[in-house]
Amino acid sequence: MSEQLSKRIFTELESLVLIDPHTHINPHSAASTTLADIMGYHYYTELAHSAGLPREVIEEPGIDPKEKVGRLVTQLGDLDNTIQLSWLLDICSEFFGFEEEAITASNWEKLYDTAAEKMAQPDWEQQVLKQSGLEQVFLTNDFDDPLEGFDTNLYIPCLRTDDLVFHLAKSETRERLAKATKLDVGCAKTLRDAVGKLFDHFTSKGARACAISLPPDFNPIAVTADQVDPIVRSLFAGDEITDDESKIVSQFVFWTLAEYCAEHHLPFDLMIGVNRRVYEAGVYQGQDLYDKRTSLILYKELFNAFPKVTFPVSVLTSTSNQELVSYSWIFPNVVINGHWWYSNTPAFITFDCKSRLEAVPKTKQIGYYSDMYKLEFALPKFRMYRRVLANVLASDFVIARNWSEQRAIELGKLVLRGNVETIFGN
Repeated sequence: MSEQLSKRIFTELESLVLIDPHTHINPHSAASTTLADIMGYHYYTELAHSAGLPREVIEEPGIDPKEKVGRLVTQLGDLDNTIQLSWLLDICSEFFGFEEEAITASNWEKLYDTAAEKMAQPDWEQQVLKQSGLEQVFLTNDFDDPLEGFDTNLYIPCLRTDDLVFHLAKSETRERLAKATKLDVGCAKTLRDAVGKLFDHFTSKGARACAISLPPDFNPIAVTADQVDPIVRSLFAGDEITDDESKIVSQFVFWTLAEYCAEHHLPFDLMIGVNRRVYEAGVYQGQDLYDKRTSLILYKELFNAFPKVTFPVSVLTSTSNQELVSYSWIFPNVVINGHWWYSNTPAFITFDCKSRLEAVPKTKQIGYYSDMYKLEFALPKFRMYRRVLANVLASDFVIARNWSEQRAIELGKLVLRGNVETIFGN
């Protein structure tokens, strides 16, 4: 009974048209053009490298896309147990009619050519969106993105702020800020004004959120303009500043972002706990790892100071997930957001999903986002989540708590789509 029940719930959830609330899609090139765009996703390059394929082989400058796929295929046999490879096979089956159980040396070239022919169709992007059941896709736009040349009703802008907070010491970042805002920043006040102009630009283009990825040791506390002004003046005059001074600037800019989120009624997505360049010899985007020292206690001043700002929070571990559950349990403005990165496998999703659905108000949970770089990945990633969600709803709600099947389905639809609309607006 449980298996059939889960399948029925999954079928209902699978029919739901979705809004993907966090991706890295380039709206000017949203869909793939070759199989290399798909297999070049960092999950495959880092797993292949981990299993023994040298980075130099994977990332040889100027390598032909077909040659790159051929090289990665040699390592796929070692990866066939992973959920990531099941995503790849799902894509190839759903979009390219691939019916074999593995991509091998004997069949990959035919698959590559079939995919290239399909992707060359002028409406490929629209085909992928329709087949994936995607109505809207949220982006992560650089702060100086002009947000032009694409449909902002389909591809929803989101102000990504990592560079502003952590890389103002780079002259390139300061130059980009000046060009984007047309302001001559030289003090704390003009820096704050420049951030305000970015918010004006993004909200005028329909932005629905501000977002940032944060290291485990970042401590967001209030820093006043008077406190940071001498440092900002030195920084924008081209002087070198110390690491401690740089941290104060980061805290000031971050707090300023939260203030503008309050002013513009924008959610502030926080993705907490990633350490950059842990494995320095890793492939591109395969160098970063989580850190168990992460604690949301560092954010208590922020959550208390901005009760009207909604903070959708993503964390990287189940340990952090329990802490996030408790914060969302207590703080009205803390919302649970997706299953991020190293937690994005069925075993972790199941554990985390159960604990969230058991403890947190149902209106405060954004079930999933794809985090994808190419549109083709929405289908297999959301399908994986919907399968887990269906199992949890069947076992923990219909069977264990005697909910009706329809009531469980409505809960699934709420965390999959309904909450995205209410939390981010529509």
